[in-house]
Amino acid sequence: MAKTTPLKTILTTSLATAVALPAWAEGELSLLTWEGYADDSFIAAFEAETGCRVSATYVGSGEEIIAKMAAGGGVYDLITPASDITKLIIEAGFVEPIDISRIDEWENIYPQFRELDNIQMDGEYYAMPYTWGAIAFMYRNDAFETPPTSLAALFDPRNEGRIALWDDKSAIYVAARYNGDTNIYTLSDEQIAAAVETLIEQRPLVRRYWSTAGELVDLYVGGEVDISNTWAGYQSALIAAEGIEVTEFIPEENAEGWMDSWMIADGSADNACTYPFLNMQLSEQGQCGVANVNGYSVANPVAARNCMTEEQFVALHQDDPAYLDALLMWQPEPAHGRSGPCHGPSGGGGHPGICPAAAASAIP
Repeated sequence: MAKTTPLKTILTTSLATAVALPAWAEGELSLLTWEGYADDSFIAAFEAETGCRVSATYVGSGEEIIAKMAAGGGVYDLITPASDITKLIIEAGFVEPIDISRIDEWENIYPQFRELDNIQMDGEYYAMPYTWGAIAFMYRNDAFETPPTSLAALFDPRNEGRIALWDDKSAIYVAARYNGDTNIYTLSDEQIAAAVETLIEQRPLVRRYWSTAGELVDLYVGGEVDISNTWAGYQSALIAAEGIEVTEFIPEENAEGWMDSWMIADGSADNACTYPFLNMQLSEQGQCGVANVNGYSVANPVAARNCMTEEQFVALHQDDPAYLDALLMWQPEPAHGRSGPCHGPSGGGGHPGICPAAAASAIP
């Protein structure tokens, strides 16, 4: 893919700064990011501390990030794609390397993230890990005498009409793992076809294919479903706040994981606000800022330990390396000759043209 003039993202920061920042950087910083990553609750302090004015453009999918960057125009400084499209963005020339010697807490990032191939190229890093999470599974405590531990519960006729499934590429991954195909990011056309067939067979059991966090919360609060997949840590907290006890779990067949990173748009490294902002985002105030707003786990467990309560630290699995190791982190996928992807929780790319609701509609 030919290099195009990058857009300078309207990046708004997720958090205010607890690390020592330059006394006065001054300037403007524009971000292309997900909602919540530039929340006023933590951006104001960074602006006051540095003199940097931050603005944000919010996106709803990874494809939207790619499209805006490919359109050119030098609009954006920083972007926050998910790990399944970072390699594409790097290879397209939309971003430039990060000087990790200027990132104060780089070595405190989980090594599992620093070692990912899709955030580096030719010995240089192009992305700073920021937040992460799991596409976990969840059930109502009062609906199961024996807590489910396998994906089989989502395909069990005894749960007919009480199942909800995310209307996203993730459903293909769920069905593929249920079929015994664990290579979910390199599925062959035959394996994809088998997964689609499994979803079609499952369709009569499914109460709803949910699209938004609020939709799934309403299904549980309204007593319509007992088990589903979920954006770990987020919807369960909203449901618990309504007085309904639910439990998240990682099934025997494992679960997907996602990770969002900050990337510097080509030509923006010299912006005086860029590195102060990145350091703020990886600091205690930045990491806890985004965790408090979005409920996501964060990439710097050292900062998290210092700024989170023990309860929050444990709830976000910051204390559990085995949990992180068990996740199948989103990776770039090969094309399968289809178009029209579904989207992820933080806007990740989709498996081309295969959403469960669409697949299941093939039922006579």
